[in-house]
Amino acid sequence: MPNYRRWRVPGGTYFLTFTLLERGSCLLVDHIDALREAVRRTRRERPFDIDGWVVLPDHVHCMITLPTGDDDFSNRIKAIKIRFVRALPALEYRNSARCRNGERGIWQRRFWEHCIRSETDYAAHLDYIHINPLKHGLVSRVRDWPFSTFHRAVKQGLYPQDWAGGDDLMPVFAFE
Repeated sequence: MPNYRRWRVPGGTYFLTFTLLERGSCLLVDHIDALREAVRRTRRERPFDIDGWVVLPDHVHCMITLPTGDDDFSNRIKAIKIRFVRALPALEYRNSARCRNGERGIWQRRFWEHCIRSETDYAAHLDYIHINPLKHGLVSRVRDWPFSTFHRAVKQGLYPQDWAGGDDLMPVFAFE
């Protein structure tokens, strides 16, 4: 079994991306209620704060903060993926390896993770999360995408309602 090297910081904030196996699918937005329930149930079992979240048709970007002393983001993502899959009928194609291993053919096996290291890093990743629907051409204004924490962030005063409204230039992201 591979030994992935991940930077783990107890109580840390992490930017995570997890993706459907079938890129170009609309499964996540078509079954948004099942995904929301998977996240809710996982948060009850393994608490975490949601700093930012966007659901696109075939992938999710999120930034979460774990409780003090806890660095287990991997099992949280795993639980969300499993709960989402269990809510869907088994209609997808599965190759022989997935059949042999008893796996569904919904998610890519891995996910991408980045531990947030500074306030600048935090702000850049939060911007990246919220600009993603515009970046992918799903909307012409960030505020028009319904599956995002952007609306919550506007209410909290983190962004103006017209941030990246389509007529403006897209923000430049300075990841550290």
